[in-house]
Amino acid sequence: MDASKIIIEPVVTEKTNELREKQRYVFKVDTRANKIEIMKAVRDLFDVHPVCCNIIMVKRKPKRQRYKLGYTASWKKAIVTLPAGESIQIFEGA
Repeated sequence: MDASKIIIEPVVTEKTNELREKQRYVFKVDTRANKIEIMKAVRDLFDVHPVCCNIIMVKRKPKRQRYKLGYTASWKKAIVTLPAGESIQIFEGA
């Protein structure tokens, strides 16, 4: 799988901004990717050396639009930890 297809987009919220201070970056990733592939994709795309990667499957939630019931899509979240002194520049402008 291509590195640009594994990492879909960065997740920028208040909680992830606090994690960024601890050298942890959060990404929305392809559901078929595993930890090793995610760490390799981060290494290739951002030229950093990740230490570890934690993966969370975010489950779907029920949503309602007027009288129609539905669900949000489930997705996979990856929390990548970098060593001290390294950072990902895409997050610095956020």
